[in-house]
Amino acid sequence: MATKKASGKGKKAAGTKKPAGKKDVKAEVKEAQAPKAAKKAKAPAVKEEAKAPAVKAEAKVPAEAVKSEAPAVKEKAKVPAEAAKAKAPAVKEEAKAPAEAAKAEAPAVKEEAKAPAVKVEAKVPAEAAPEAPKAEPAEAPKAEAAPEAPKAEAPKSEVKNDAEAPKADASSEEIQGAEKKVSAKIVLKPNPDGSKLTPVVPRPMIQGNPYKPYVATVAEVIRETHNIVTLRLVIDDPEAMKNFTYEPGQVGQVSVFGVGESTFVINTPPSQKDYLQFSVMQAGEVTTAIHGLCQGDKVGVRAPLGRPFPYRDWKGKNVFFIGGGIGMAPIRTIMLHLLENKADYGKISLLYGGKSPQDLAYSYELEDWMARPDLDCTLTIDREAEGWKHKVGLIPNVLRELKPSPDNCIAVLCGPPIMIRFTLQALDELGFDHENVYTTLEKRMKCGIGICGRCGIGGKYVCLDGPVFSQKELDNLPPEL
Repeated sequence: MATKKASGKGKKAAGTKKPAGKKDVKAEVKEAQAPKAAKKAKAPAVKEEAKAPAVKAEAKVPAEAVKSEAPAVKEKAKVPAEAAKAKAPAVKEEAKAPAEAAKAEAPAVKEEAKAPAVKVEAKVPAEAAPEAPKAEPAEAPKAEAAPEAPKAEAPKSEVKNDAEAPKADASSEEIQGAEKKVSAKIVLKPNPDGSKLTPVVPRPMIQGNPYKPYVATVAEVIRETHNIVTLRLVIDDPEAMKNFTYEPGQVGQVSVFGVGESTFVINTPPSQKDYLQFSVMQAGEVTTAIHGLCQGDKVGVRAPLGRPFPYRDWKGKNVFFIGGGIGMAPIRTIMLHLLENKADYGKISLLYGGKSPQDLAYSYELEDWMARPDLDCTLTIDREAEGWKHKVGLIPNVLRELKPSPDNCIAVLCGPPIMIRFTLQALDELGFDHENVYTTLEKRMKCGIGICGRCGIGGKYVCLDGPVFSQKELDNLPPEL
């Protein structure tokens, strides 16, 4: 019966629109004996709806749901629980009703519903929907639903706070755990060969910004060969030049401003305090720019960098140097240093070669080296040349001819990769222990301070663990070397 009455009233409302709605409202207000509520449910409600965003909320919600929610509170008060249960199925029937009936009922609700009522009903749980379809659309004590709203919202906010609390605790625990990990000391573990990564702290470093170079002036340019020049540089800061120290085998980054920088070994002995000497073979953009420098030009120098030769461990031993082409540059610095301290070492020998006499660097020093009684010097070229009075042949073959004894002897070699490869084979044939054979890989260095990571090879960094390596260390690196 309730369903039929509701639908009948809906039809009347659709036909008569506003006048029928007003009569029904007055009749129901008298029956409810609530004159005050009736006055509030009159015309002002329409104005409030027009101003308030309640209409938008109703537009989003189906008409049946709005109608059913509005009188829900009143029916709970008037109708017993059993009657409400009996009337609940009516929702399903109304849900099936044609869209025309829903449209006809919608205007009545708009006239009677107040702005706050719709807002409150939007927050009411869906469970209230089945109880409502019973009521007739004239009742307006929707304000009674207002107290229920905070009850529905309160538990939600409490649940959110409870849910957020453990997250905050978890994040703080994670932060504390991360701090413990960071604060933990890093212990260097031995490699399979028993060696460890060289600590960074003991290395000589430029104070302040490690990327900032010393500004230096080109004091002299020496043409060594058709593609090799030697620069002698003086740091502009007199105090920095006076206090500059390094060890044999360490390198520097020489930069041409606006072009770039590249790595070169400091090829003067540490006792030389008047200038820093770098020998450069033309091969790329930076080296080409360096070849174009003249006396008085300004350059940048970041030095000293890298690990030096372990010359202190060589005391009391014979040392055999092998250099090819530009590879004589690193050999020169360590050889001259040992000759300055000849009393601490045994026999010192040098095998230096090139493609032709014109490809030998430091030609102005070769005669002096040949004449020195404390240096056994051998020179060789790949092919015979007019006026050449020394050996002819590739360095590995000449080395086999000389047959240096591996007993208590250190071998130091540097040169083109192909020369190093076959010279190492010759040293193996002669019986040299890999622990006593050293070379340098400064051409693989990039930033020089272990930050960019581009010099990493098999777990080692050339700029930190080198550039000087023993053959035993190289045995554990990729075969490309």
